[in-house]
Amino acid sequence: MNDKDSAVLVKNGDIAVRVIGEETILLPIYRSSNDINCLYTLNSSAARVWELIDGKRTVGDIKKVILDEFDVTPSGLDSEMRGLLADFHEMKAVSQAAGKRRQP
Repeated sequence: MNDKDSAVLVKNGDIAVRVIGEETILLPIYRSSNDINCLYTLNSSAARVWELIDGKRTVGDIKKVILDEFDVTPSGLDSEMRGLLADFHEMKAVSQAAGKRRQP
């Protein structure tokens, strides 16, 4: 487990989430009207990660669930999670829970 796996993430309350059919859509509601085209569509595994971010589970806990539920290798998951979480941070959809980090 790396250091980032012990991080606990919380969702930004300024992100509207809608599930339409089998698609999960994130819409930042704090952006200006100039950014109206900022919709983010998540695939099924990204939507599951989003669902699992609850302010209690660590990134490592979330990875374990994804490894159990999806056909992915640990190294492939590490790479995908790095990119996905970077995207979530960039769009300000998540942040690290203040003072929450599970000790190894």
